[in-house]
Amino acid sequence: MPKVTFGSLDELLALKGTEVVVSDWLEITQERVDRFAQATDDHQWIHVDPERARRESPFGAPIAHGFLTLSLLSKFINESIDFGPSRMGVNYGSNRVRFTDPVPVGARIRARLKLAGVDPIEGGVQLTWDVTVEREGAAKPCLVAEWLSRRYE
Repeated sequence: MPKVTFGSLDELLALKGTEVVVSDWLEITQERVDRFAQATDDHQWIHVDPERARRESPFGAPIAHGFLTLSLLSKFINESIDFGPSRMGVNYGSNRVRFTDPVPVGARIRARLKLAGVDPIEGGVQLTWDVTVEREGAAKPCLVAEWLSRRYE
């Protein structure tokens, strides 16, 4: 999917209330899940033991950590949107996050980013995103969140 580019942060105001971008698909590999487990010291078997997960898990396969899926929002937005002259962006937090469906290893996911709010802050804007992460072929999303980020000029 082509990257959406903004010439200024002011251009975001016109998009308030609209879906700005849908990211490209990303395959969730066992290697990515294992690296996340290493980084967070979360080695629960439903994530890192494929054989046991196939045998004992209600999901029938290893699944990604919910926080891995959440952490990928930065990747999805950075690969999908060029904020133009903005000199930097930061994650500011989340007002709401729900992990609504598992993400089995091997699944492909992508993010839909709707710009729910654009609020001025000193030196930039605070953006409120209604985010839905969907799994290819699934009937319901795997993550829904209200995510806050800040961009500085």
